[in-house]
Amino acid sequence: MEDWRLRKTIKEEKAVADAEIEEYQQRQWKAYETSNQEHRKCERYCQEQRQLLRALEDLKAHERVMYELDNQKDQIMTVFKVALVNLVMWTRDHYFPESYSHATWKRLAPFFHLPGLVTQGQDAVEVSLRPFNDKRYNHDLEALCERVNAAAPRLPNGRRLQFSVQINAVARPIPDVQKRRVA
Repeated sequence: MEDWRLRKTIKEEKAVADAEIEEYQQRQWKAYETSNQEHRKCERYCQEQRQLLRALEDLKAHERVMYELDNQKDQIMTVFKVALVNLVMWTRDHYFPESYSHATWKRLAPFFHLPGLVTQGQDAVEVSLRPFNDKRYNHDLEALCERVNAAAPRLPNGRRLQFSVQINAVARPIPDVQKRRVA
């Protein structure tokens, strides 16, 4: 084989080998960079874990004694509140006029806070309520009393429960709460 052909063949084979080596070196460099990124990520995670462990140790060192609270009273009060709300809503649904069908406690409260007189008889218990100072409320109060009396509810001991509005209720004047200037 001639000398120049041999060199040419060697150069061609060397060029092919160099191209393959270059490709392997690039893949090696890429793998090295990926490895470094993963290592940095691992170091960051380790650092965060160390900080968290230090913070937990600090919390444990400064931990205060916890005492168990007796919340039975709160649970009982919650049960009573729910029962009271259910009773008010049941009363609203069964005895109040239709205009009160979506009334809230704020609108119903004046009816439940009315003063009155309870009279116990042999067969019935009569509740006489004082009227409001408002005609519309008095009209609704009379409708309420009529609906309760028409339903004729009975107490656990068997006596009937009757409601009425006091007719001869003594009207009390509302005091003037504004201060008057003396000239």
